[in-house]
Formats: sequence, structure tokens, C-alpha cells
Amino acid sequence: MRLTFAALLLAAPALAQAPSSQPGKPSTALATAGSYHVDTGHTQVLFTVNHMGFTEYTGQFTQPTGTLTLDPKNPAASQVSITFPIDKVSTTVAALDTHLKTPDFFDAAKYPTGTFTSTRIVANGTTATITGNLTLKGVTRPVTLAATFVGAGQAVMGAKKTNVGFHATTAIKRSDFGINYGIPLVSDEVRLTINAAFEAD
Repeated sequence: MRLTFAALLLAAPALAQAPSSQPGKPSTALATAGSYHVDTGHTQVLFTVNHMGFTEYTGQFTQPTGTLTLDPKNPAASQVSITFPIDKVSTTVAALDTHLKTPDFFDAAKYPTGTFTSTRIVANGTTATITGNLTLKGVTRPVTLAATFVGAGQAVMGAKKTNVGFHATTAIKRSDFGINYGIPLVSDEVRLTINAAFEAD
């Protein structure tokens, strides 16, 4: 995050000439067809559990990668894939981060990545139902994401390529993926959120 802010400060002269409004707009007409890749620095894979019945607790897998093939005229032909490194799991507690990487939870040494790959996309205006396969700890299960189009437009920095963004949520049972440690003190249900930013290739 500090690097991102530093980059913005260094780019201040360029940003001073930037448009006075955000370049991304919630207009699907700005989402052009083609191949995209994940903007790693602005994409999040978040997970939320209930801890002890007292709090909702959220962590994330940082530095995700992935691809998007977008066909606005035929959304069913679109495809999306997100890969997230298990070793990059991050919470507010360093000791918990270390524990999450062990076989008790995700076993990062044996299963270094998690993935979501779409198998079917049904769009309805600015929302979509994305069915696909989620793989965690070597187990693949079908899941359905409720996705919302956030915006699209031309980036104001770098190569100024088209950017598009989506917000997607789903809920899973971690026991379905062989992650049973701490149930029921820490909930079996896990709510997943993907805030995905893509840049045109």
C-alpha cells in the first residue's frame, strides 16, 4: 500500500492534468470486448468468518493474478479466472498468518495456490451470476458468484488502456475443502469477496 501511495505522489504532476472526475464509469458501453489481465495491485480476494460468535473477522489473499475474456455482446462467451497465492494470506495477526499456511488450514507448502475458474456466466444488465469451480487445498467444488459491474474506462496512468472492474461474492463451507480446524468455534461458513480490477492486454 505504501508503494502505491508513493507511486501516486511521484505521479502528481501527471495527475494534476488528469480529468476532474473518475475515469471509470458504471457504463457497460465502456467495457470493450477483448482479453484482460488482473491488475494485481487493485484486486482483492477476501474471506470472512465468524469468530467465537463475537466478531466477524476478515483476511485476504494478496497479489492475485488472473485473466478475463470479455464479450459484452455475448456475455455467455465471456470467461474469468482468478488465482491467489496461499503463501500471501494476510490478516492482522502475524502468528495467525503463519498458522493459516500450515496443514491445519490451507497447507501452503503442498497446495500453493487457490483458483476460481468460471464455467458459465449469465448477465443481467450490470449484474451477473457466475458459476465456476473453486479449488482450495487440492479440492475442487462448484460455486456461484453474485457479481456486480463496478465500472470501465481508460486508465489515466501507464499505457492508458481500458480498465474494467467487478465485485463478486459467494459463501462456502470450508469443511467441503477439508479445512476443519476450529469448527465450530470459528464458523464453517466462509463468505468470499472478490474485488477484481482488469486491464486490457
